[in-house]
Amino acid sequence: MLKIAIDGPAGSGKSTVSKIIAEKLNINYLDTGAMYRMCTLKILNKNINLDDENKITEIIDKIDIKMENNVFYLDNKDVSEQIRDEKISKNVSKVAAIKFVREKMVDIQREIASNADVIMDGRDIGTHVLKESKNKFFLNASIEVRALRRYEELINKGVNVIKEEIIKDIAKRDKLDSEREFFPLIKADDAVEIDTSGLNINEVVDLIISKIGEKND
Repeated sequence: MLKIAIDGPAGSGKSTVSKIIAEKLNINYLDTGAMYRMCTLKILNKNINLDDENKITEIIDKIDIKMENNVFYLDNKDVSEQIRDEKISKNVSKVAAIKFVREKMVDIQREIASNADVIMDGRDIGTHVLKESKNKFFLNASIEVRALRRYEELINKGVNVIKEEIIKDIAKRDKLDSEREFFPLIKADDAVEIDTSGLNINEVVDLIISKIGEKND
């Protein structure tokens, strides 16, 4: 089965690229970031302190999440828009750093990958979730480029934001993701690193697909 791992920091383009590749190759796309966002939404909705790992473990152990056709369901409710809220974006890295949360989500991710061709994007896919895959990629871009992408995305949605604040938020997420104790954001030794700063989406997609072709000849 074909297993593709796409890792990278916030705003590197990994989710957009992964969706397009999934369509082109007719394989399943698993947005692992959305899974952690649903966990974060559940915890915040319950007004649980993010430092209370005992209560978080109790909640996440029973969480019901489903993903169908790019629609995300938390406890059978469509939360596709809610999980993209800035409050979720600012807290998801802290939730994702909790050991039990990561273990629970990784179990689900591996189960899905065991039954189908799949492309996953996240921060520990190549180093942990699909570490046996030979199709690993690490997307990166300067923090300024990543912040501009996020700024333009929010402006297009009608959200009033300040670019400098987005830069600060992304820098904070980078720090949390790369310094967390359990499965931090790092490039797998055998991953192909791609700087997307000067590339458009189609160029990144074509490059990855060509590399996959080389690796699977």
